[in-house]
Amino acid sequence: MKTLKWLIAAPILAFILFNVYAYGNIISYRALAPHHTAFMNMRMSEIAQEKPQVALSYQWVPYNQIAENLKKALIASEDANFAEHDGFDWNGIKNAIKKNEKSGKIKAGGSTISQQLAKNLFLNESRSYWRKAEEAALTAMLEATTDKDRIYTLYLNVIEWGYGVYGAEAASQYFYRQPAAQLSKIQAAQLAARVPKPLFYIDHPNDKSLRHKTNIILRRMGSATLPE
Repeated sequence: MKTLKWLIAAPILAFILFNVYAYGNIISYRALAPHHTAFMNMRMSEIAQEKPQVALSYQWVPYNQIAENLKKALIASEDANFAEHDGFDWNGIKNAIKKNEKSGKIKAGGSTISQQLAKNLFLNESRSYWRKAEEAALTAMLEATTDKDRIYTLYLNVIEWGYGVYGAEAASQYFYRQPAAQLSKIQAAQLAARVPKPLFYIDHPNDKSLRHKTNIILRRMGSATLPE
């Protein structure tokens, strides 16, 4: 009986402790930059197996040192309603559930920028409804404790853009040899287009879908609303 109680209690206790740990980190991230993220650690561990020469390139920059072009491009590409929603795109989630039910697999997630940030900071790439539930809890914590502009600053600084390349500054230097503050409109759109599949596009630089998505983002950037 004691063993059964422990088997039931252990996962619940682990869930509580993890969320307490995450909450403490989220509070600290309102003022401090993360030294690294769970996603960075996971990805760099994976890369080390096949590309041991790849080093982590991650340089934090303040919000005002990232071009408005990139801020608008990512809103246009990833989450058009970021400035208005509470962390969740409910219509997107409904559509994702329908797609998952139709395919019989968890492929679509309907993730907002806040959800993507929660995953990058604390989780991994596994796809399950349990992980989505944890992601939702972390997203709610982020939105309840952190201003939108800070959430966006964190997001811009930890996105993966290539093998070992994380954040707007590292990406701008890697692809264009210039600071993130100087990104042009087309450069910003090109970077935003890479976000869903960054490693694929590094390995397939001439893929037509990258150019196609860049053009779509360019058309949408004018109507992108940034957080205040």
